[in-house]
Order: sequence, then C-alpha cells, then structure tokens
Amino acid sequence: MPSLLTRSLLVAGALLVFSQVQAQTNVIKLDIFQPIVNTAALSFEHKLTEASSFQFGVSFTANYREDGYDYSGSSYEGRKTSGFGIMPEYRFYLSEKHPAMEGFYVAPFLRYQYLSQTGSYSSYDPLTGNITYRKADASLNAFGGGVVVGRHWIFKQRFSLDALLGPSYMVSGVTSDDRNVEKSNFLGFYDDMNYCLRGAITFGIAF
Repeated sequence: MPSLLTRSLLVAGALLVFSQVQAQTNVIKLDIFQPIVNTAALSFEHKLTEASSFQFGVSFTANYREDGYDYSGSSYEGRKTSGFGIMPEYRFYLSEKHPAMEGFYVAPFLRYQYLSQTGSYSSYDPLTGNITYRKADASLNAFGGGVVVGRHWIFKQRFSLDALLGPSYMVSGVTSDDRNVEKSNFLGFYDDMNYCLRGAITFGIAF
C-alpha cells in the first residue's frame, strides 16, 4: 500500500495537472496607455458562458498636469486633474472555434466618470481684447455608454492581450465657482459634443 505521503503527493500532482489543462475563467488587465495621463485603468473579466463574459473596469487619475493656452496662443501655468471612473460591460464572443474570453467580441458598456480640477483658467473679452487669468476649482460628472468591437488573445493559458475600439455617448456637467469653466477644460471632453471614441489595449494575467 502506498504511504499517506505518497498518496498526498499523487493527489496534489493530479490536481495540479488538472488545473493546468482547464481553460482560464478570469483575467485581470491593465490598460498600457493610460499611465501617459497619470491614470491607472484596471479591469476584471469573468467568463459567464461559452459565448459570454462580464467585465468591470475602474480607473484612477492622480494629479494629471496640463499647461494652459490662452486666446493669443501663449502658454501659462495650467491645471491638475484627479478623479475616478467605473465601467461595467457585457461581452458577446463571436468565434465558434474558441470559448469565451478568446477571439472577437462585441461589448455594450456603461460608464461613469468623476473628475476634479484645480488651477488656472483664461478668459478673453472681445470688447476690450483683454485676456484675464484666474484660479478656480471645478468638477465634472459624466455618465453614458456605448459599444465596442474587440479581439482578445490568451497566450499559454496565462497571459492576456486585449484590443478594442468603438463609439460612446456621454452626458456630462461641470460644477465650478467660475461660470466660465467649460467641459473642454477637461481632457477628453468637448463643449458641443457628447459623442466620442473609446479605445484601449490591455495586458493581463489569466487565472
């Protein structure tokens, strides 16, 4: 009869082999471009069925500095932006050759973002031609959603590469002690446009 130690080792080995051959059902990802704007964007994807998954993303921005430009084109001491965002999405995988979390997919999503900003703003008086500078605090709340098309790869059952692109629609509003602060003072937002593109490339670990 094999000893208890031998049997334990055999069971542990069998479980290890079994775990290695099973398809991964979770992935943690990091957006590789967001650090350019002092932002960490993390997401967690979980397989639901052979053709679908759910992903939840969070982002944190810490003191992203922007130099400002006035109406004459001159630069001045800019602003610092901090904030967070959350983004749930449901993914429909389209490939019959691969289970969910691999291959092409279509994903509708929702998005909420909050940004706070401190620093300097400029304003132009067309009657006098004067440019004035002032300090102001401002915050932006934005909510919306959209749909992306993407491609997800899992390499060696461990490493994830995910690329996506698609349109989104965001409704946003600005609160400030200065009525001249506009949405366009926040990176990625425009005064007269609610439509934009969402794109990302992420690298992650599957488990």
